[in-house]
Amino acid sequence: MNIVINGACGRMGRILAEMAEAEDGCRVAARIDRSAGPDSLTELGQYGGPADVVIDFSHHTAAAALMAYCTARALPAVVATTGQTGEELALIRRASAGIPVFLSANMSIGVALLADLARRAASVFPDADIEIVERHHNQKLDVPSGTALLLARRIREVRPGAEFVVGRHENGRRTAREIGIHSLRYGGEVGTHEIIIATGEETVTLRHEAESRALFARGALAAARFLIGRAPGLYDMRDIIGEGNQ
Repeated sequence: MNIVINGACGRMGRILAEMAEAEDGCRVAARIDRSAGPDSLTELGQYGGPADVVIDFSHHTAAAALMAYCTARALPAVVATTGQTGEELALIRRASAGIPVFLSANMSIGVALLADLARRAASVFPDADIEIVERHHNQKLDVPSGTALLLARRIREVRPGAEFVVGRHENGRRTAREIGIHSLRYGGEVGTHEIIIATGEETVTLRHEAESRALFARGALAAARFLIGRAPGLYDMRDIIGEGNQ
């Protein structure tokens, strides 16, 4: 599998490259990064060599260039960034009509399982209060995290009228329709997501802790392997864990 890494000089790009090179059957065909590292090109369009898939760990603003490149070369794309605007998401969806695209707010298979469990728990306890607490390092830009929004949206699949309340900051009682989302930022926290489902008689707590950023690179590689040979379309972690076929 020949992999093109976009954002290769960033923290996740470096971890991904190291992991890919150590895996049998994988090869980093090109490293792309606008910071122009010693072994990288500055733009995707500068590389026209062998490639089976592009994994993007750069920035959500690269969506247009990424989709244009992958569409022109008929290459699958793994989008491992978060914070996309509505326009950027629309670009990605349009591109997925012609190429396979893997888009997930979190590349952890464990988080995909957490989202599935959260949806099931919300279905079992339709009247419970639900709160989501997410913790990340002090340099993270997006609030709430893309993963917290992913979890909230999965819960809303079984609670169509649910409203997201991000960072409750005014007096007043919570409503029955509310899904609270709270963001903490401190130190070097890799990422912890906790979902609290409380009925007033019992509380179920679901929690996922990321202990190393390597798990996101491993998930991106799994997504890349999954995409090769797939029909055009938009895929996510539910497809890898099998939930998408249920």
